Amino acid sequence: MFGASVPVLVALGLLGLVGGVGITAVGPGGVLPTIGLFALTGLTPAEVAGTAIVTHVATGVLATAAYTRSGQLREPATRRTALVLAVSAVAGTPLGVLVNSYVSKRMFGLVLGVFVAGVAGLVWFRERRRPAAPRAHPSTAVVAGLGGVVAVAAGVVGIGGPMLTVPVLVALGVPVLESLAAAQAQSVVIAGVGTLGYVAQGAVDWPLAVLVGVPELAGVLLGWRIAHALPARQLKFALVATLFALAPYLALHG
Repeated sequence: MFGASVPVLVALGLLGLVGGVGITAVGPGGVLPTIGLFALTGLTPAEVAGTAIVTHVATGVLATAAYTRSGQLREPATRRTALVLAVSAVAGTPLGVLVNSYVSKRMFGLVLGVFVAGVAGLVWFRERRRPAAPRAHPSTAVVAGLGGVVAVAAGVVGIGGPMLTVPVLVALGVPVLESLAAAQAQSVVIAGVGTLGYVAQGAVDWPLAVLVGVPELAGVLLGWRIAHALPARQLKFALVATLFALAPYLALHG
């Protein structure tokens, strides 16, 4: 951290803030700190993922508390989905951390670029093809499969659950606020298990984690208010455009 210039440090803090807003307002957003750490610092892939995933422990806890307060996590169907996602994360996240140790910086950039483009596509798809009426939450088997895949991807790249889980749940017909709520609880487990794995490897830059994580917490509260108070359609399309623009850069940056 201490070798970084002031503009880089400011940029990382801003990415943390905007990423926090995205986490609770639209789901995708938690990847922005990962992008910043990868593109603006000289950290290894393990250090990028480890430092980023640490920040999602606090953001996941805060966001879970916020959505419990607003009532979404008190609904039985949402609680069931959140529980299944969380249990799946216990098994999937360590595998993702393990896979990361075999990924070169070039490959990490390529994986991150493809992942970012895929999430942007999912967000765009869900906005273009909204169901006429909300359907029931998916079955336990479907949610468990989704949770496992997301946890592996999150462990590799260093993100929480909402980035991928929310677009998929919404595409399956789950209301947006319920999808956001369930994914926050999943994020706590992914981040907690992932943090243990990366700390064991010594792959966490704690000063950078604080620099990114504190603004990210502020963004989480702001995003939660936005999700309940304002139509987030324009914010979603802005996020889609940003992710599509960043994807080629990330794929080539490594």
